[in-house]
Amino acid sequence: MPNDAINSLYKAVLTLDTVEEVAAFFDDLCTIREIQDMSQRFEVALLLHEGKNYGEVSAATGASSATISRVNRCLHYGKNGYKTVIKKLESEKK
Repeated sequence: MPNDAINSLYKAVLTLDTVEEVAAFFDDLCTIREIQDMSQRFEVALLLHEGKNYGEVSAATGASSATISRVNRCLHYGKNGYKTVIKKLESEKK
């Protein structure tokens, strides 16, 4: 359950307007490895959403089966965070 500090972080992200602003904020906030890990999980989510199997996802991303499984669980049983973002990105493409 989010506390005040976590909610403050979420609100901070909502104030950003451009990819450049988000990148600068995340570069200051996170290590390179943390950003790489988050981007890999998001790429896994996109590929699973497209219907790729674990082998295809692993080959494309280098993600472990544990990471792919965790992301898959979130896609099916999570709070719909991945699905919400994917749907919004798909709407932007149209």
